[in-house]
Amino acid sequence: MYLKQTLSRSLLALSAITLAVSTAAPTASHAAQNDGSPAKPLRVILVPADGGTEDGTKKDFQPIFSAIEQSTGLKFDIKVGQSYGSVVEAMCNGAADIAWYGPLSYLQAKSRGCSELLALAVSKGESVYYSALFARTDSGIEAIADLKGKKLALGDVNSTSSFAVPVAMMMAGGVQPARDLERINMTGSHANVLKALSEGLVDAGGASFDSFEKAVNGGAIDPGTVRVIAKSVAIPYPPLAIHPKVDAAVKASLRDAFNNIAKLPGITADQIRGYGGAKVEGYTADVSEEDMANAGRMFDVVTDQVKQDIMKKASTR
Repeated sequence: MYLKQTLSRSLLALSAITLAVSTAAPTASHAAQNDGSPAKPLRVILVPADGGTEDGTKKDFQPIFSAIEQSTGLKFDIKVGQSYGSVVEAMCNGAADIAWYGPLSYLQAKSRGCSELLALAVSKGESVYYSALFARTDSGIEAIADLKGKKLALGDVNSTSSFAVPVAMMMAGGVQPARDLERINMTGSHANVLKALSEGLVDAGGASFDSFEKAVNGGAIDPGTVRVIAKSVAIPYPPLAIHPKVDAAVKASLRDAFNNIAKLPGITADQIRGYGGAKVEGYTADVSEEDMANAGRMFDVVTDQVKQDIMKKASTR
């Protein structure tokens, strides 16, 4: 499988880097989940990848769910969460049936028994994406080691590509963020990381390539003012997940619909979007829990203590 092949190469490249997944006891709701009927639409919640606006992240997925609704008769209620953590909690307290979030957030929910993989976007034949550390060209930063003594922006502490992976790359490059950086700004989203970078509020930032490309295409950042100082290995694409207690027939209908999204009536190729609003070829429900779990080893070095130290540093001005 293309995802497994790509991730296997990536994991070999980062054999020293692994994922801190929550070890909380299972807290999934025992109440029945919604069934997709008009009275009980499937509640979809999305992480606020583009700042949390309903008009941002939501519009990337609305055409997909509208096409599935037209094809299957299932009804959906789509919302954007206020934070990555709130999306995990919505799934784990039974307040949501379907979620879209990064691999780290997914694994946190999976460990609590309230998520299983539903579908991944496919772009150029793969279901992977990339994170990076970006720096202003006028900052004097050309490599990870040059981040020492500089100002850095990160996204949400539960974000894979705007926190966990950039932090793991820094640590692999000999930089301890809480100790070595002058200041850390926790901005809450990829879009805010890139905004801080564009406005010169920080010297460097961590975000996904998808979000960077969206910001460039939207005129929010001038690509001539920043350089890539480190690009991650392939990361599993942010997954769509479903609550384990959703009816099995509903799950099967959804997986079939995602596998055939490009052929469904009511949607055009231009409307099939993924992370950061990027056009994708389609979606696949041929997904592997094992691949996702194995990929988690990429950022296991980002322990709870590392997170706490970074958050403490960020709160000190």
